[in-house]
Amino acid sequence: MAATARGSAWEIQPGDVGAAGLGAAGAGAFLAALRSAAAAAGPGAAGDAVWAAVAAAGVLRPEHPHALHQLVYYSVYAGWDRAARGPPPYWFPSPIDSRQTNLGRLMEANGPKLLGPAYKDPITSFNLFYKFSVENQEVYWSMVLKQLAVKFQQEPKSILSTSDRSKKVGTWLQGAVLNIAECCLLPCPSLNRTDDSTAIVWRDEGHDDYPVNRMSLKELRSQVITVANALDTMFHKGDPIAVDMPMTCNAVIIYLAIILGGFVVVSIADSFAPQEIGTRMGVSKAKAIFTQDFIIRGGKKVPLYSRVVQGSSSKAVVIPATGDYLGVTLRNGDMSWKDFLSRAAGRSSIYSPVYQSVDALTNILFSSGTTGEPKAIPWTQLSPIRCAADMWAHMDFRPQDICCWPTNLGWVMGPIILYSCFLNGATLALYHGSPLGRDFCKFVQDAGVSILGSVPSLVKSWKAGNCADGLDWTKIRVLGTTGEASDIDDNLWLTSHTSYKPIVECCGGTELASSYIQGSLLQPQAFSAFSGASMSTGFVILDEQGTPYPDDVPCAGEVGLFPLYFGATNWLLNADHDKVYFDGMPIYNGRQLRRHGDIIQRTVGGYYIVQGRADDTMNLGGIKTSSVEIERVCNRADEGLLETAAVSIKPASGGPEHLAILAVLKDRSVQYDVNLLKSKFQRAIQKNLNPLFKVSYVKIVPEFPRTASNKLLRRVLRDQLKLELSNHSKL
Repeated sequence: MAATARGSAWEIQPGDVGAAGLGAAGAGAFLAALRSAAAAAGPGAAGDAVWAAVAAAGVLRPEHPHALHQLVYYSVYAGWDRAARGPPPYWFPSPIDSRQTNLGRLMEANGPKLLGPAYKDPITSFNLFYKFSVENQEVYWSMVLKQLAVKFQQEPKSILSTSDRSKKVGTWLQGAVLNIAECCLLPCPSLNRTDDSTAIVWRDEGHDDYPVNRMSLKELRSQVITVANALDTMFHKGDPIAVDMPMTCNAVIIYLAIILGGFVVVSIADSFAPQEIGTRMGVSKAKAIFTQDFIIRGGKKVPLYSRVVQGSSSKAVVIPATGDYLGVTLRNGDMSWKDFLSRAAGRSSIYSPVYQSVDALTNILFSSGTTGEPKAIPWTQLSPIRCAADMWAHMDFRPQDICCWPTNLGWVMGPIILYSCFLNGATLALYHGSPLGRDFCKFVQDAGVSILGSVPSLVKSWKAGNCADGLDWTKIRVLGTTGEASDIDDNLWLTSHTSYKPIVECCGGTELASSYIQGSLLQPQAFSAFSGASMSTGFVILDEQGTPYPDDVPCAGEVGLFPLYFGATNWLLNADHDKVYFDGMPIYNGRQLRRHGDIIQRTVGGYYIVQGRADDTMNLGGIKTSSVEIERVCNRADEGLLETAAVSIKPASGGPEHLAILAVLKDRSVQYDVNLLKSKFQRAIQKNLNPLFKVSYVKIVPEFPRTASNKLLRRVLRDQLKLELSNHSKL
C-alpha cells in the first residue's frame, strides 16, 4: 500500500494523511471530519460501526487519492478479527432505501401475508424470505414473473411440476408458449417502456469526445425485423446460426432477430483461434456465421474474418467494423452485411414472431473448454427469464437504469446482460472498442451509466492506469463483478470512485443461466465475498465424505446444488448431462444434488468465499487449502505485483506437495530479487493464512495462460512447472 495503515481511525495523524497524497491545506479538515464521523459511531465502537459512520458521512470522496482510501479503510479495520467475525463489511443497506429496491417492494407487499407476524422489514426479514423462496418456489416465481416484460401467448399450466422424475431440474412453466425476443422488443406499460424509450446507448472507439448515440425501442424493433426478414429468405426455421463478433449494436440486433425468427443462436467468442471456431461450428452444426472483417481494439485492427475463414467453410455474413465498406475480400459464397440486408427489401415491416414452447432451444453456448471438447450448453426460453429475474432481485435492475457490462455474446454474460436490460425495461450501454482504458471509463460517465458490471482483471487495468481519475461516476448506484476471484484492494478502488456504492459479486455458470451465490442490496456487503445464495436457490456444502455440513455452520467444501432449479439445463448437446452434473453426487432430502464443481467457504457471519474449482485445491502438510486463498494473500505482499498464481507440485519421488507461486509484475522492466519476493510471500502467508505453509518455489513470468473467458489456467502452469523442475533435476 502507498500509505501505512494505523491501528484504528483514531491513530491516523496529519503526517499519514499527507503521505497518502492529501495536501497540507486539506489534511487538517479531513482529519477533523474523519474523527467526527468515527465519534458518531460511539465510544469503543467496532470497526464495522466506525466504517459505516465514516461512509455515511461522506468523509472519503471519489477525487481523494486511492492511498487515502486505503489508509482509512485498513486503519478502521486493523483490529478486526476475521476468524471470529468474518469478512469486514464496507457497505450497509439503508432501512429507507431498502424498501425502494425491487425485492424490498415485493417483500413489503407480500411479506406480512407470506411470513405472518415474523415479517418485520426487508433487511431484518431477508433471510426468512430467502428461505421461503427456496421452500415455495412456485409462489416466489409466480410473483417475480409479473415484474418482468414476459408476455405469454399461452399461459403456463403450472409454475413447477415434479411428476416427471427423469427431469431432475423439474418441469417449469409447463404449457407456456412465447417468443422471448419479442418480449424484449415490445412496449411494456408496467415498466413504463414505450416505443420512444431508449433501448441502447453506445459509442464507437475513437469518437470519445462526441455525444453518445441512442437507439429507441421502436428503432431497435425495426432493425431486428429487417434482419429477421432477411434470415427468412436464406434459412429454415430451427437452423443454428452462429454469431462471432464483438458485442455491438449490430450483434445485439442479429442475436434478437435469430430468436425472433425461430432460429437458434450459436454463441462464439470473438477471441477464439480458427480451430476453436471450427470446433464450435461443428458441434452446433451451424448453417452460417455472422462476423466482422476486423475487431477495433485500442486503435488497432485485429483480424476476425480471416480466422472465421480458416476455421469454418460455412457461409459467412461479414459486417464492416467501421464505415460502410469491408476491409477484406470475401471468399466465394460469403456475403457482405449490405447485401444481406438488401434481401429484406420489399418485405413487410410487420413481422410474425415464431412462438414456441418455453423449453424450446434458442441459444447454444459453450463452456470454456479448458480440457477436451467444450460442452455445448443449451439455453431455452426459461434461461433468459432466470437471468433477468436474478438481476432484478440481486442487482436491482429497474426501468430507466442504464446498464453497462463489457462482455461478448460468446460468453454467458453477453446474453445475461442483454436479457436483463430488455426484460427489466432498462437501457443497454455498449462501447464499441476496448474496455481496458480511460476512453471506456469516460463512456461510463457520458452515458450516465447507473449499473456497471466488470470482471476483476478489468478493474485491475482501470486502477493501474488511473483510468477513472477526474471522471464523474457518481450516477452509478450498483456495481457488479463476476468471472473470477476479485481483489479486495481493487474493489476498494472501484467502489471509492462511486462514493462507495455496493459491488454485487456473482458466481454461477452458463448451465445455470444465473449465479447460485451473489450479493444482495438487502444485506451488508464485504469485499471479495458473496453475502448469500441467489433467491430460490438452495445448496449445501459437502465434506470430503460427501456429507452436508449443517446450515449456517462455518465450513469449506464442494457445493451441492438443490436440483429443482428454474432455468438450469436438463440436457447437453454433446455430453451425458447426468454424468456431468449428477453421477456420484449424494441424495439430500430425497433428491440427488447437482454438481457445480466449486469449492466454497462459508465464513463466520454467513458470507461465502469461492476457493476455486475442485481441481484447484491443494494439500499442504496435511492441510487442504485453495489456490485462490493463497493468491489473495500473496497479491498484497509487494506493491510491484500485478497478480500471482499458486499451484502445488508433487515431487516425482513422492512425498508431500510443494507450494509454488508464480508472479506477474506491474512493470516488467524492473529487476526483482526472487529470493526477497519468496520471503515476502512466506511472511504474508504465515501472518494471514497458516504458519505451517511453506513456499518452496517462486518464479516471475511475463503473463499467465488464460481461457478465452479470462479464467486462469492453473493446470497449464502446474504442468509447465513440473516439466521445468524435472528438467532441472536431470542436469
